[in-house]
Amino acid sequence: MPSAHRDIERKRDHLLQILAGYGRVAVAYSAGVDSTVVAMAAQLACGVDAVAVTAVSLSLATGEIEEAKTLAERIGIRHVVLSTQEFADPNYLKNPVNRCYFCKSELYARLIELAPTLGVDVLVNGANLDDRGDYRPGMKAANEFEVRSPLIEAEFTKDDVRELARIWDLPVWDKPATPCLSSRIAYGIEVTPERVRRIDQAELFLKQLTNLRELRVRCEANELARIEVPQEAITLLVTPAIRQQIQTELRRLGFRFITLDLEGFRSGSMNTALPVDTLLQVQLPLPQLEKSHG
Repeated sequence: MPSAHRDIERKRDHLLQILAGYGRVAVAYSAGVDSTVVAMAAQLACGVDAVAVTAVSLSLATGEIEEAKTLAERIGIRHVVLSTQEFADPNYLKNPVNRCYFCKSELYARLIELAPTLGVDVLVNGANLDDRGDYRPGMKAANEFEVRSPLIEAEFTKDDVRELARIWDLPVWDKPATPCLSSRIAYGIEVTPERVRRIDQAELFLKQLTNLRELRVRCEANELARIEVPQEAITLLVTPAIRQQIQTELRRLGFRFITLDLEGFRSGSMNTALPVDTLLQVQLPLPQLEKSHG
C-alpha cells in the first residue's frame, strides 16, 4: 500500500476518533469540501448524535443551499437550515477587513443558543491546516466561541481533505472554493443586499456563458466589476461577441464599469492589498486555537 494512502487512512482514523470523543456535535456545514468531509466523518463517528447546520443569508450564492440539502441526505446526517442576521449588524455592513469575524460571530452565537434544542455539546467547523496560512478573521471568532476544528487536530491539509472526499465518493471532492458573496466586495465598500444580488447574478450569467466552474466578479469602488477567470480563459472573454454580451448584461445588472483582470483568477485576491500587520493580528490566535484543542 502506498505510503500516501496509509497516511490518509491514519488521518481518517484519527479524525473519527477525535469526533467520537466530542460526544454530540453540530457541524457548521456549508457544503464546501471541508465541511462536507467533517459532516461525513461526524455521521460515521457520532451517528444520531451529529447534526449539520447550514447558515442561510443574503450572502449565500444561488444553488448552495440546495446542494447542501442534497449532500446531507446522501451522507445521512441530520440537517438543519439556520437563518443568520449578519446583515442587521452595522459592523458587518461597513465591510472592514475583519468583516468575516462578525459573520462567524453571528453564526456561532446562534448555534450556541440552539445547542440545547439541537441536542449537542460541541460545535465544530471545517478549518484545515492550510487555513492557518491565510487571512481568516473568522478563526478568531471560532476561538472565542470555543468551536473545535477537527481537521486541524487530525493534521489535515486541503489536499488531504480533497483526497479523503474522493475516497469517500463525495461529489464535492474537486469543488472550487465558494466563499460568501460579500467576500467579493472590496473592503471599505458597504455590503448591501443589492450588491450581493448583483454579484450573484453576474457570476451565474458568466458561468452559463462560459461553462467555467471557477470565476469571480469582484465589486470595486464606483460600482466597478473586476472579473477574474483562469488565465487560459481570458482570450475567450475578450472575443467581440462574448465581450459584448458581458458588457450588456453586467451594465443591466447595475455595474457602471466592467474590467477583466489580466492576472486571472486568484482566490482571496482582495486580501493582497492588506498590510502585513493586519494579517499578523488575525494570524496570532490560530496556534492558540490548536493548542487549546489539543
